[in-house]
Amino acid sequence: MMILRIMIFFAGTYKGSVSYRDGGSTNISTDNGSVFVTKIASGTKYNFTFSNSIPALNGIEFEKKGDNALVMIGSTATSYIRITSGKLEMFYTSGGRTWTANATR
Repeated sequence: MMILRIMIFFAGTYKGSVSYRDGGSTNISTDNGSVFVTKIASGTKYNFTFSNSIPALNGIEFEKKGDNALVMIGSTATSYIRITSGKLEMFYTSGGRTWTANATR
């Protein structure tokens, strides 16, 4: 007997404003950037690949909120990521670095 397991992956590009600061000399900001979002095999973790030489964010864990939204697990007043089918909102800080995105598909 053969068991077939189907993994559903999500991949999509959101376009809009993106920025990154590292607390030092790097400060990147554009209104015409993009973020390529992929759901990885775990089913709850996502990777974010940015345009404009902004470092990627990988393995960010999410939970489903309502019918059409994913919200980052551990969202706080200083770190927040929300994904819907049409919009990505992000303000994420880690290790003195900050990523932001306000983008649509």
